[in-house]
Amino acid sequence: MKSVWARTLCRLLIVLMVWTPYQVAQAGMIGTDQAAAPSSQADREAVLSFVSRADVAGQLQSMGLDAATAKNRVDAMTDTEVVYLAAKIEQLPAGADTGGIILLILIIAAIWWVWKR
Repeated sequence: MKSVWARTLCRLLIVLMVWTPYQVAQAGMIGTDQAAAPSSQADREAVLSFVSRADVAGQLQSMGLDAATAKNRVDAMTDTEVVYLAAKIEQLPAGADTGGIILLILIIAAIWWVWKR
């Protein structure tokens, strides 16, 4: 009986190995502009997504700048400016307040008090 399971398992593994695709790796040299472009493009997309947020667009509107103009200005920025601005955006606080944490602690304390009673 053990040999039937062993043969079945071996056949299954052989089929899975044949079925698994083989990938061929290729190596090549790339230029500095190709290596640096994706990070600046990602930073540019991060800044554009920040500008297109509803709360940011509202603040820009209150200052007299519509979202389309702000997006055009981000597109006109140099890569260095975009990287600097994206780093500043990443350093901003998330905006969470401590009221939610206190409420969570109170709910957990109430559940614990009811459980122990």
